[in-house]
Amino acid sequence: MFDLNEIRKRAQMANEQALDAIKEAREKSGELAAHAEISHAEDACPSAAETEAQVNANTQRQVEILGQVFGGDSMSRMTANEELLQNMVKEQVAAAASSNAEQLMAQFFGEDAGVLAAALEMLGTEEEDAEEEDIFDEQLEERLYTVLEETITRIDSLPEPEPIFYQKQDQRWKQFGILLSGIVSTLNDHSLRGMDVEEHIPVLEQQVVSIVRRSWGINGRSDLLDKIRYLAQEGYVLRYRIYSEAESPESLLDEDMDEEERESVCRAWRFVQRYKRRYTPGFLTGWDIGRAAMLARWGSYLGWITEQEALGILWDLSRKAVEEIHSWREFAASYLFGGLLWKLLCGDSSAESYLGYLADAASKLLIGGTDSVGGEWRQCPWPAERKIGFT
Repeated sequence: MFDLNEIRKRAQMANEQALDAIKEAREKSGELAAHAEISHAEDACPSAAETEAQVNANTQRQVEILGQVFGGDSMSRMTANEELLQNMVKEQVAAAASSNAEQLMAQFFGEDAGVLAAALEMLGTEEEDAEEEDIFDEQLEERLYTVLEETITRIDSLPEPEPIFYQKQDQRWKQFGILLSGIVSTLNDHSLRGMDVEEHIPVLEQQVVSIVRRSWGINGRSDLLDKIRYLAQEGYVLRYRIYSEAESPESLLDEDMDEEERESVCRAWRFVQRYKRRYTPGFLTGWDIGRAAMLARWGSYLGWITEQEALGILWDLSRKAVEEIHSWREFAASYLFGGLLWKLLCGDSSAESYLGYLADAASKLLIGGTDSVGGEWRQCPWPAERKIGFT
């Protein structure tokens, strides 16, 4: 016979489990706001249909969490009360039709869910709400150049094992490919022990979906593969080459650009002109490849591509990286360099703190942190370039 009290007891236990997961996700999400690549699309207020869809999605996530806590028999008994649950959902939809997303989540997940909603809002941003005390001018640009050069010098002084030769079948190639995502993974507190960036639980999967969709505009397999292909074949390497060959920023401007876009192009052009005799376009490979490797791992985690497809992508990215770059320190310097160019194009005056985050992540990967965690790059030396290794 159906025991409603037992169901309530079990549901309460499941809710506590879910809140624990939310708490952990919230702690992890605190770091993400400063690090994920961004898109500035505004979110519209949800319509009634969207509201109902959100409610149903939240309900489904609760069911998934309950399924992890209870066995199949218990879930079957709970399903027997489906009609009652459906009526409750309809009541919630009617009451929440005019509510915002945060209120909806609070109704279904409890008081702490408002924090989760806020955390998910933060995932796709890069200090969007930060106070922009600085404005881009020549003085700020010069300061950023100085910070970049000092930071690269600091990274270049860190200890690193000498590159070693890897045969084609060497199992270390797999780990090397994963570690190409090391900087972004470290910033997001992702695992570097295998292809999966996180455990497969609904809250963490939602975090990754938020990053990929909101920050990159990627909504599935096709978008993902297109973006990886762009980064591997064109990316900032091509952009840097075009800007370095331009005699003036005016030749890069388009008549459809607004004033802000024009200023961004001019800033980037000045940056490239300053460094084009010191760094070739190939130096941007680390910036492009590091992000492409992260997208491959995110795509595998979300099931948009298979793990074997992701491994094949990482293998191709690894070959390209070794052809252009010769150490983890150089890879990190490339990431810093590309990161500042990106910030200049975005017009984001938080570039100085961003360079600090990148440098800290690279340092942790090379030498480890104060908590004795890290050092993954040190444990997997950079592959020495040898053409025979790729035949």
